[in-house]
Amino acid sequence: MKEARNIGIDVVPPEKVCEDKACPFHGHLKVRGIILEGRVFKKYMRNTVVVERDVVLYVRKYKRYMRKRKRMSVHLPPCIDVEVGDLVRFAECRPISKTVSFVVIENLSKARGMGGGA
Repeated sequence: MKEARNIGIDVVPPEKVCEDKACPFHGHLKVRGIILEGRVFKKYMRNTVVVERDVVLYVRKYKRYMRKRKRMSVHLPPCIDVEVGDLVRFAECRPISKTVSFVVIENLSKARGMGGGA
């Protein structure tokens, strides 16, 4: 059985094993750059999820705060179990496809014992 390799980030490695080449734990994908958190919005594509991030920005002109939502396509390795509504941590990697340059590295809902749900 193949052990999960150390990706250089303090995360809990997945217990399942996968054969995905684009998995940071069991494949050859290296993570670098920024690490973000967001909520899984869609899970329709194979090995890809859409993650939504809420951002609060201050607008100096109006002296008020503005809320924005940003949706990103993120690669999901088969060894990480994720459902719609889960809070996930994802990291930047090389471009995997035209729109995917991030990979899920941890499911925070399972780690914190919160379960799914929005």
